[in-house]
Amino acid sequence: MSTGAELASLVKQPFELLREIERRSAAAQSGTAPGASHTEWVGVGFRIGEEQFVASREQVREVLMLPESTTRVPGSKRWLLGIANLRGHLLPLVDVKLMLGSGRTSLRRTTRVISVNHREIPAGLIVDEVLGFRRFMEHELAETPKDTIARCERYLHGSYIRNDESWPIFDLFSLIESNLFLQAAAE
Repeated sequence: MSTGAELASLVKQPFELLREIERRSAAAQSGTAPGASHTEWVGVGFRIGEEQFVASREQVREVLMLPESTTRVPGSKRWLLGIANLRGHLLPLVDVKLMLGSGRTSLRRTTRVISVNHREIPAGLIVDEVLGFRRFMEHELAETPKDTIARCERYLHGSYIRNDESWPIFDLFSLIESNLFLQAAAE
């Protein structure tokens, strides 16, 4: 489909019409020609400090508001802010920025918890802001991410570049499986 007349033929099929409009919008935003085959990658954009990152949608269970109360864990490192009861499940809350050695996350209206979708390690990562879904095309992938202020290079696996804007890919599983994360007891 490439003309307005072809879109008009989908008027009686609203779902198909919306799907075609979405496909065309994604192609226009990414700069690919309509009808060209492409692979789309979808992630969740978030901010740590002033830097933006993106994590694979499959690694994010859900995005939550900060819970009203948490229980502090005695003898833990400062970056483990506590345990929260979220709908009957205990979730450790981790200040990612503080854990990486880049200072404490300021708790604001935009601060969110990213619940990591890991089978064995429950984790709620506190970030400055969640920016929603981000869609990228295969040709926008760069192998090497730029250096970051947040000191998280070892958890980055490439970067997406669009319009001179870099979106480093933050591997949440790599972070929560790391020794730094798993050794939360204070020394």
